[in-house]
Formats: sequence, C-alpha cells, structure tokens
Amino acid sequence: MATSQRELKQKIGSTQTLKKVFRAMELIAASRIGKARDAAGDAEPFSKAVSKAVLAVSIHSNMDHPLTRERHDTKRVAVLAVTSDRGMAGAYSANILRETDKLMRELEEDGKEPVLYTFGRRAEAYFRFRGRHIERSWQGSSDNPDAATIAEISKVLQEVFLTKAERGGVAEVYLVFTRFKSMVSQVPEIRRMLPLRVVKNEEISEMDSESIWTRYNEDDVMPLYEFEPDPETVLGKVLPLYIHTRIRHALLQAAASELASRQTAMKTATDNAEDLIADYTRKANAARQMEITQEITEIVSGADALAG
Repeated sequence: MATSQRELKQKIGSTQTLKKVFRAMELIAASRIGKARDAAGDAEPFSKAVSKAVLAVSIHSNMDHPLTRERHDTKRVAVLAVTSDRGMAGAYSANILRETDKLMRELEEDGKEPVLYTFGRRAEAYFRFRGRHIERSWQGSSDNPDAATIAEISKVLQEVFLTKAERGGVAEVYLVFTRFKSMVSQVPEIRRMLPLRVVKNEEISEMDSESIWTRYNEDDVMPLYEFEPDPETVLGKVLPLYIHTRIRHALLQAAASELASRQTAMKTATDNAEDLIADYTRKANAARQMEITQEITEIVSGADALAG
C-alpha cells in the first residue's frame, strides 16, 4: 500500500501543476478576449460604411468589374482555411479543418481543382502531414491578426483571382473561418469571397447573401451622389476595399472565436483537474487508512502470538 500511496501523491502533484498551467492560460485568454471582441465590433461601422458605398455606386453603374465577373477559363479554386497557431482551444481548429476537407472534396467532385491557402500553424501542419500542397501560408498572428498580414492576404487572394488562367489564376475564392456569436457559441462558416455575387432586384444590387448593409425598398429615397471622375472609376477603387474589409472582419471574428474557445477549454480543463485532484486525494486517504489498519492488525496479531 505504501507504493500505491506514493504513486497517488505523485499524480496529485503533477495534476496540480497542470491545473496551474490551465488556469494561467484561461486567465490569459480571458484578458485578451475583450480586446478581440472590441476589435471585431469596431470593424462593423467601417464595414457597413464601405458596403453602403458599394451599394450607392452599384446603383449608378453597370457593375461590370473583374471582381464581379464569373470565370469559366479555369477549374482552379482558391480555399483559405483560418485556424489557430496554438492548441489548447478545444475543437476550434478541428471544426475548420473538417469543413475545409468537406469543401475541397465537394469541389473535386464537381471537377474543380482546389488551391489551398492556410492561416495558422494548425492548418499548415494538418494538410502538410496529409500530403496536400499549400500554395501560401501565414502564421504567428491567428489570435491577433495585424493590419499588414490582413492586407497581404487580401492582396494575394485578389491578385490570384485576377490572374490569367495560364499563369495560375483561379475562378473562385472561398474563406473557411469561425464566426463569433457569443462566448459559448462560435460557428464554422464557409463564405465565397470572389467573384462577388450580384443580384439585380429593382435596380438594387446586393453583393452577397449576407446583406450586411441597409436594404432599400421601393418606398425608400436613395441619397443623391456625384461621382468624380465617374461611377465606374469609383467602383474600381471601392470594390477592392470592400473585399479587404470582408477579409479583415472574418479574421477578427476568427481571432475572437479562438480566444473564446481557448478560455472555455481551459476552464473545463481546470475543473477536470480539480476533480482529479479530489479523486486522487480520496484514494490516497483510503490507501493511508488501509496501511494504518494493516499495521495495527499486524501489531495485535504479534501481541496475541507472544501472549499465547
């Protein structure tokens, strides 16, 4: 029983150490989630302003722009998977990897050729281990994407869409990320970024099904705008900015989701560690009691033997 008790004490010590690590990671994630949520929320007004600008320009132009044109000269499709750089975030990265695998299988079944881009070390390690070629990878800022990285991703994806087919251009661009809804709800989402969907409805153009800007109906009065030099030129400047804001908003949503998932996972791990410590402590106490009982029994038996 002494050996068993010693092993239990070692397990208690190691579990207490893990508990401290889990608790520290939980506190770090909790301290950063507020900033991440604020960043995602602060991006909303600018995103809506750019969306309204696109809506205004689209009404006064024919929306004939390379970013809105369907391409049929290539079967290549770009897919950007947004995961975390580090683990300890529950099923956050696993959900994105599963959705990315599913999307790529569906594209291949449709006769298309997925071209993989990754954001986060987890996605890169996962697909490299499985022999998937990665066209481009970004790492190091999954829980706090910086402006330079966002701008680079936006530029690369737009350029590959506008590139000619013989030079490696793609017909579509998809983004697989996690939308932040609340601290307990983060939902994987697949969004087609390019080409922009244009739906004509009473001279109102809607860029995609998400409809993140204000809708206008027949009774609404649209503001009057003057465009310099002309609506088409303004549209050529606004559309790339619109794509950039959508990618930025998605990455900020993913960062907030990662921190929320990590905080929840570490809270659960801390609680489980406490339960294990309590269980090991009970077992150690029981082992100690059995050891004491055995020693008393041996003493009494020896005394009876001497008396006999």
